[in-house]
Amino acid sequence: MSDYILETQGLTKDFLGFTAVKSVNLQVRRGTIHALIGPNGAGKTTVFNLLTKFLRPTKGTITFKGEDVTWVKPADVARRGMVRSFQISAVFPNLSVRENVRVALQRPLGNSFHFWRNQSVLDRLNERAEELVCAVGLEEFIKHDAGELAYGRKRALEIATTLALDPEMLLLDEPMAGLGTEDIGRISALIKSVAQNRTVLMVEHNLSVVADLSDRITVLARGEILAEGVYAEVSANPAVIEAYVGTGHA
Repeated sequence: MSDYILETQGLTKDFLGFTAVKSVNLQVRRGTIHALIGPNGAGKTTVFNLLTKFLRPTKGTITFKGEDVTWVKPADVARRGMVRSFQISAVFPNLSVRENVRVALQRPLGNSFHFWRNQSVLDRLNERAEELVCAVGLEEFIKHDAGELAYGRKRALEIATTLALDPEMLLLDEPMAGLGTEDIGRISALIKSVAQNRTVLMVEHNLSVVADLSDRITVLARGEILAEGVYAEVSANPAVIEAYVGTGHA
């Protein structure tokens, strides 16, 4: 078994003559937190969209757990164990916290018709749903409608619903976006906790969070890999400093 759960070779995406991602060779080691960073327009979200099949590459390959998944459908990538969250929290606002997680639990069980079945059938999922709610620190809100939650707690709920799919690899797209200082600390601790038995790849602009959480960092600029390494290495790299300062980032 390879040490790398996810690898890309020559990953490229063109949009009407504009190359958003160019020949990206990415390797993500199993059991690590790997950050993908770079200034705005660097191609980070495009790479995420390519990895999770929301975009088709112009050329290049994507390998997950040793299997070529370059051309598989988004749902098939998720079934293989690579699941993504998005920049904007996505929950069912009129369902309770428990019900949100329970909906996610139905998918791997193949129970897509449970919406139309007796309530007792859905209740069988409650124990696992409650475990996941507790794991993300939302036990006191378990009966609350998701729409009533503060934004940071909605992000925690989204992570719980993602974990309900039992991923081997979790892709987090800007998990700290829109969060206040207190929530950033809470979600950082949550990511560190859930990464104990899985791999995490995250796009994140908050470099303090990146420094605290990441085992390895890949820096993108203009769609290409600019640097890779641990935070101390990449943060001291003159090319990385120029890329950030030159686009107005500290």
